[in-house]
Amino acid sequence: MSLFDQVSEDIKRAMLAKDKTALDALRGIKKEFLEAKTAKGSDGELHDDKALQILQKMVKQRKESAQMYMDANRPELAEDELAQCKIIERYLPAMLSEEELTAALHEIIAQVGATGPQDMGKVMGAATKQLAGKAEGKAINLKVRELLAR
Repeated sequence: MSLFDQVSEDIKRAMLAKDKTALDALRGIKKEFLEAKTAKGSDGELHDDKALQILQKMVKQRKESAQMYMDANRPELAEDELAQCKIIERYLPAMLSEEELTAALHEIIAQVGATGPQDMGKVMGAATKQLAGKAEGKAINLKVRELLAR
């Protein structure tokens, strides 16, 4: 079952359970998926790799919104964003632990033959492709900087 189909089924379950937060989050996901399917240049299909990119973007947006609400002293709105974020994260693969990320980056650094901070671009290019959906770009960037600085 594709992510699109899974979300559609979960919308039905959320309606039956009268779970407003889940329903709002799932409808937001479906809206983004439909826009991607019908976007100019699209083949009319939503492949799971593209769906994962959309979900990651949505999680990032929710976290940024929650932070802005906290800064504006609106914790009730921040809680709603974080609750929706948790629902969206259910559809993402498990993130790598820090140890797993470090090990994966050591392999990538060896593959591209990086020797220092000047090779940051080469490492980041390979790392973001290989670790897409498994680690956040910010975490990858910080860890690569740390490893190349040694």
